[in-house]
Amino acid sequence: IAAVKAATEPIKGVYVLMHGETGDTVCHLHEGTKVRKLHSSRRDAFKSVNETPIAEVNPFTKKVTYLREVKSQDRSKIKEVVLNTNLEEKVALIKVYPGIDSEILKFYVDNGYKGIILEGTGLGHTPETFFEGIDYANENNVLVAMTTQTINGRVNMNVYSNGRELQAKGVIPCEDMLSEVAFVKLMHLLGNYEFKEAKELMSKNIAGEINESINLEC
Repeated sequence: IAAVKAATEPIKGVYVLMHGETGDTVCHLHEGTKVRKLHSSRRDAFKSVNETPIAEVNPFTKKVTYLREVKSQDRSKIKEVVLNTNLEEKVALIKVYPGIDSEILKFYVDNGYKGIILEGTGLGHTPETFFEGIDYANENNVLVAMTTQTINGRVNMNVYSNGRELQAKGVIPCEDMLSEVAFVKLMHLLGNYEFKEAKELMSKNIAGEINESINLEC
């Protein structure tokens, strides 16, 4: 009921509506690029990360209470919906771990992958054992971008020498993008843009995936 009510609202975007708590009194409307399932079974498993939900929806009164400003849309002016299904499927998501070997990255490059999302540690790091593989990817025009394994916060590859060296090797920092969001974004960019433009757009906010107002605490 709450989802149907939210779908009738004059707002623009892609959203997820799920329980806001374990009961039925309130549901939360989350921005699609900022939501993650944080519990395997709780009814309120879906949470907005690095952002507040768009709105609260009461399934009994049908009342929608907006928690922050959103883009409105005059649906009477929409003439036709055009779907863009161009995606580069040769994109991988690699979780970084201690001692990770460059051969893993070389495997993806040698098998024709066009982009790699690294889920790095902390502010966006990999062990030095992975540097050779990153160089190999860069030499073969494979776009490599960095997210973080932490739930909250953002990548900042300027704090430590490791991050600065990774940037010098061409790794693109993904700010506070969720790893899975960065993965789909890279698929879209490589499927619709030339390599150079895709690389430039990776760190730019396109659909609310980057929250530039989140403070970085070091």
